[in-house]
Amino acid sequence: MTTHRVVTREEWIKERLEHLASEKELTRLRDRLSAERRALPWVKVDKSYVFDGPGGSVSLAELFQGRSQLIVQHFMFDPTWDEGCKSCSFWVDNFDGIAVHLAHRDVTLVLVSRAPIATLQAYRARMGWTLPWVSSAHNDFNRDYHVSFTPDERERGQAYYNYRNGTFSVDEAPGISVFHKDTDGTIYHTYSCYSRGLDMLNGAYHLLDLVPRGRDEDGLPYSMAWLRHHDRYDESVRVPLGGLRGGKATS
Repeated sequence: MTTHRVVTREEWIKERLEHLASEKELTRLRDRLSAERRALPWVKVDKSYVFDGPGGSVSLAELFQGRSQLIVQHFMFDPTWDEGCKSCSFWVDNFDGIAVHLAHRDVTLVLVSRAPIATLQAYRARMGWTLPWVSSAHNDFNRDYHVSFTPDERERGQAYYNYRNGTFSVDEAPGISVFHKDTDGTIYHTYSCYSRGLDMLNGAYHLLDLVPRGRDEDGLPYSMAWLRHHDRYDESVRVPLGGLRGGKATS
């Protein structure tokens, strides 16, 4: 039996319209914030970054794949780990499959991690992803964009993350960085965001925000304690690949 407030359809419409006004206010604010983001100044990338790709060395310019805009997901994958971060994997589950849409808006999306390329490729195959993934194991990319720290920096509270120094539980951190390549080949860093700033990029979280129980994370040891790699969930509640047929889930 629900304990939630139940009203007539007319009363519900009245309150829904009041909430719609707040939603519209947020939409307008988000539009303004997005315009401000696009108006931020750029920084010229002077360093020459070379990554390890599945077919050999790849430059930062080559990651654009002929387009002028590049989004990099800083995927947490320490060289000593056997599998990628489950939270970063959650984000990629939201990203994979949209590359064709981004490409038609002159955008390339690439994953970058410090783990060896063979390890990344094996994990990519396990997850069933199609997004390109390169290793920054032999360059300073992760350090320069503040998503990898030394143990000493963490212990001294000098891990520079989300634009401030502090402590961090592991040597890797999540983030997103955006770059633009000019017609003369010059590359500029235009934007980076970290921590809760990444929430807006996760469609699954936005869907959970719509349902009555929301993200349902109150009382957990930490906000994402419920999360698993998508092949590590309890079989009894995993969504079968065959979808629904006759009202029942089928494999």
